[in-house]
Amino acid sequence: MDSASGPGGADPTAAEGPSSTTATSSEGGVVGGSTESSMPPPSRYEAQSQKRRDWNTFQQYLKNHKPPLTLGRCSGAHVIEFLKYLDQFGKTKVHVAGCPYFGQPNPPAPCACPLKQAWGSLDALIGRLRAAYEENGGRPESNPFGAKAVRIYLREVRESQAKARGVPYEKKKRKRPSSSSNTTTVADVGGSSAAEGGSGGGDGS
Repeated sequence: MDSASGPGGADPTAAEGPSSTTATSSEGGVVGGSTESSMPPPSRYEAQSQKRRDWNTFQQYLKNHKPPLTLGRCSGAHVIEFLKYLDQFGKTKVHVAGCPYFGQPNPPAPCACPLKQAWGSLDALIGRLRAAYEENGGRPESNPFGAKAVRIYLREVRESQAKARGVPYEKKKRKRPSSSSNTTTVADVGGSSAAEGGSGGGDGS
């Protein structure tokens, strides 16, 4: 695998909003858990600003890559390499198989297991970069952030972290509207067009 120097030591996932996963560990660090209930969703301006910072960071990563990479030659494999590079900035304790705390969500004492980027942080980051790629002129069919290999990698990270940390990741079930609410919705929409929700990036399933 090609090596790449960092884009200045900044963690592009540091302010990813409601998808970040943080919790206080016995070591006083930030290591895991969901902040969705306590952290308000970012404003549209904040979301755009974060997306721009992420995009600039990735562009810098490509420039510092050895050998240097152009965006046109970037593939899903390079995106995965970038995500692995980001682990050095991670704050989530991921226990290795030989650790006595493997699979324990609240270990009673510190251990030497590595800190990595949480799956939720990477998933949110890929979503922002995928959108930024197309906003900057990239074609959807050639978007490296939407590559199958990236989706598979994110799924493997999710499953491995769930086992290592003893914290299952469950998909939120969408509530099906009742027939009465459907009638109300259709009547309310009338001739106006409904807004579509945006996609969240890498397939976490």
